[in-house]
Amino acid sequence: MLSAPDLAAFEALRRDLHAHPELGFAEKRTAAIVAERLQALGWAVTSGLAGTGIVGTLDNGPGPVIGVRADMDALPMTEASGRDWASRTPGVFHGCGHDGHTTILLALAAHLARTRRFAGRIVLIFQPAEEGLGGGRVMVEEGLFDRFPCERVYGFHNMPLLPLGTAAVRGGPSMASQDDFRVRFRGKGGHAAMPHLSRDPVLAVAEATVSLQGLIAREVGPHIAAALSVTQIHAGTTENVIPADSWLSGTIRTLDREARVSLETGLRRVCEGIATARNVTCEIEVHHGFPVLVNDPAAADLLRGAVQKALGAQALRDDFPPLLAAEDFAYMLDACAGAYVLLGQQDGEHREMVHNPGYDFNDRLIPLALRVFDALLTPETAPDMAKERP
Repeated sequence: MLSAPDLAAFEALRRDLHAHPELGFAEKRTAAIVAERLQALGWAVTSGLAGTGIVGTLDNGPGPVIGVRADMDALPMTEASGRDWASRTPGVFHGCGHDGHTTILLALAAHLARTRRFAGRIVLIFQPAEEGLGGGRVMVEEGLFDRFPCERVYGFHNMPLLPLGTAAVRGGPSMASQDDFRVRFRGKGGHAAMPHLSRDPVLAVAEATVSLQGLIAREVGPHIAAALSVTQIHAGTTENVIPADSWLSGTIRTLDREARVSLETGLRRVCEGIATARNVTCEIEVHHGFPVLVNDPAAADLLRGAVQKALGAQALRDDFPPLLAAEDFAYMLDACAGAYVLLGQQDGEHREMVHNPGYDFNDRLIPLALRVFDALLTPETAPDMAKERP
């Protein structure tokens, strides 16, 4: 589908984006490149949604309106891949492959503009700030689907845990909600040799760290995927002082919307009970992050069919479980029916997981992803491309 020169050009673009990463809501250079390339291809371009977001539309007569989304932002971390195209911005790194996602969507834009084998309207959504900042939510709140109504919307992500040429997509809950919490216990500080004259917040934070695990073990059904992890504990400054306060923080992930509510309720009950028992007070903050990502079953079936047509029936990995990682494409799926696919990128050279300092996007995935979305968007005319698998 891509000639060798075209593929080389998109690989060069991907590596240029990788070398110039930008954090969420600051993707000005990336957004400018996206807008310029879409306009040159004849797409109608809307800039500025959620600050740096770009939406491209292309019409081709009567038919459905289908959206496809890619994320553009990088991570606040230092790269250690050793690539010639490694990040030139200290402390900022495309460690999740969003440079590759942006490139895939631009390659799709070029392909659709050239072939025009689709019917209806295609809406390409270049989203800012996926990495924890909720750019997808902001785009929806600023009227993404009011201004660009879609019958279905699709998203995708590279997956280093899956071999190149395979993919995973399922109907229903597919990625977890994300809620982060911080609990501060306040007591009365004093000398460590006279603990009876203090009200010890360290004991409270220790008990809470252990007791919170009981919410998963005894209050969430064994068939429900959920995780509660305490990831930080802070208390004290020296050995002979009982501090006046301490705090812990962590995250709650689940694929079940009801469990999400019950786990927060349980968190508050457990910590408040421990505070009462230990004669200290507690302050609880919960930051509600991304919701559960729920694939529409019908849209997921269409996407599964596209994977099979493009990559072969054996490419679907139904043994790959839903992830407890979170993804803010969930906001778009709450507003519009659609589905999300994980595209394998692991080969002999690309084995590092995303968010690893040594990670790099696999450029061999670009033409494979293009085949999948061509099969999805042009189901009546797309040829059987399975024989072209790598």
